[in-house]
Amino acid sequence: MAPIPKMMKAVQIEKTGGIEVLQYKDCPVPSPKDDEVLIKNEYLGVNYIDTYFRTGLYPNPKPMILGREGSGSIAALGAAVPASLAFANGDEVVYLGTSAYAEYTTCPVGKVLKIPKGVSSSDACAALLQGLTALTLVEEAHKVQSGDWILVLAATGGVGGWLCQILKAKGAKTIGTVGSESKIDIAKEQGANVVVIDQPGQGDVLKTVKDCTNGQGVAAVFDGVGKDTFERSLECVARKGTKLSAKNAKVVRPTLFNYISTREEFEHYSEALWAMMIDKKFNVRIHDIYPLKDVGRAHTDIESRKTMGKLLLKP
Repeated sequence: MAPIPKMMKAVQIEKTGGIEVLQYKDCPVPSPKDDEVLIKNEYLGVNYIDTYFRTGLYPNPKPMILGREGSGSIAALGAAVPASLAFANGDEVVYLGTSAYAEYTTCPVGKVLKIPKGVSSSDACAALLQGLTALTLVEEAHKVQSGDWILVLAATGGVGGWLCQILKAKGAKTIGTVGSESKIDIAKEQGANVVVIDQPGQGDVLKTVKDCTNGQGVAAVFDGVGKDTFERSLECVARKGTKLSAKNAKVVRPTLFNYISTREEFEHYSEALWAMMIDKKFNVRIHDIYPLKDVGRAHTDIESRKTMGKLLLKP
């Protein structure tokens, strides 16, 4: 491998604000701690939470390098990386961590995975965070059974698209909502059985749910939209379903990292995700790949909420 440089390009913020605070600049290449690996990044994931750190909605010490996930190759191993993990310099890996918007990133070895044969580096990066989120939702937040009717809001969004594919693979029946007519075919391609346009005067989500379920409601609502749809989602869920308490059901606000907190859990769900991608030939929808220096354009696009699929950066 090429020698590790002392400096690298990264995107750093020193204050909160709009895309103008995103600084593409030279920064020192970090050194891995004993339990970390240094990764030479090939692709970096863009997530909506990145904009929350940028704007200050989620406070964080400054200066900071944004980014929560990436893929690339191992450039150096920390002194205490367990031999049992069989990592070596040059291994192609994908990871969940911090400070990913850079040419090099250090990451705790517990959140680094080898990319399996049959999965590309770009697909691994695009799939890991959102795919694992969707998979743990249907396995942990609500254990979906074959034949269940499920409502997925924003069915062509990052997590929504993965949910539709995973639910189809599990034999569930999915009602997906979209924001425009142009997204209907995409939602169906992802696996939604029924698609409704969730805009005033264009579609009635509650009526569609009742019609599809003979008035019973869905077994679960996966609502990634938030407070604007919460009350309606409560009306859509069946008695003892997953969303509310008034109908002897439950409301949950799951977090991915609660379900993959151990190495065993992380590997278990990741291996299941890779298997689905390879065996079921899942569609890894990538909206666009942006040069790292164009990160401002990527943030503008994701904030528009008009994107479909994953946004990636390339250092």
